[in-house]
Amino acid sequence: GVGGAAGARPLRPRAARERPPRAIQEKREIFQDLAPLLWHSFGTIAALLQEIVSIYPALSPPVLSAGASNRVCNALALLQCVASHPDTRIPFLHAHVPLFLYPFLNTFSKTRPFEYLRLTSLGVIGALVKVDDTEVIGFLLQTEIIPLCLRTMEMGSELSKTVATFIVQKILLDDIGLRYVCATPERFYAVGSVLGNMVISLADQPSTRLLKHIIRCYLRLSDNPRACVALHNCLPDMLKDGTFNISLRDDPATRRWLQQLLHNVTVGGMGGPGMGVPPQPGLDHMMGI
Repeated sequence: GVGGAAGARPLRPRAARERPPRAIQEKREIFQDLAPLLWHSFGTIAALLQEIVSIYPALSPPVLSAGASNRVCNALALLQCVASHPDTRIPFLHAHVPLFLYPFLNTFSKTRPFEYLRLTSLGVIGALVKVDDTEVIGFLLQTEIIPLCLRTMEMGSELSKTVATFIVQKILLDDIGLRYVCATPERFYAVGSVLGNMVISLADQPSTRLLKHIIRCYLRLSDNPRACVALHNCLPDMLKDGTFNISLRDDPATRRWLQQLLHNVTVGGMGGPGMGVPPQPGLDHMMGI
């Protein structure tokens, strides 16, 4: 009602509140202007955020039920729609809505309700970074998204690891993101050590799509002269000895990235230029090409 307190729960039964977000989500693929409608409709975003905040108490200790996780994932799917749309992406950012998702990325439980929650939250952040926009990258860096992504890259499922690594990749591809990660040895080591551990784990459980994003992250790090010298000493041997030749057999683009990475690290480690030089033919044998 008009006199209701701010943030008060609607007076409808919970079951009634669950139906509209799910119904809207089912229509979002065919209704292209859903994002502006959601953003500008009175109270809609507030209701979605209320749904999100309502499960914070279930995060620690981790007692989140499958039903509660599903409700919030429906709300997050609608927020992803808003984050994806060119007319609502920046207002969405200026309202600091992504910060409401960070507690979900800060969880440790590997149960399915928590994993779905992390994956859907990463989907919202992934939607923001898909379009190259320095303002988006700046916001994410200032709000410490990288440590949260690194956590998922260490302990998430293959799919959530892939999305988290994609987000880090898109951040690195922006100049301010690369400068940020390479600004201190601690930041570089944090990213490099997680990437290295992921490479080792992929030797036992191959995932071409995850490996692709890892190699692209390494290649972008090699654009920074100091990072390139460091990679000369710490790049995992499995990227050099042909371990992943079979995995990359049908992915020529990633093979070229790896070949360029090996070239950059070889030349950069000797004090030479990093990028802009064609890969040396002598490196081809490492790729099985």
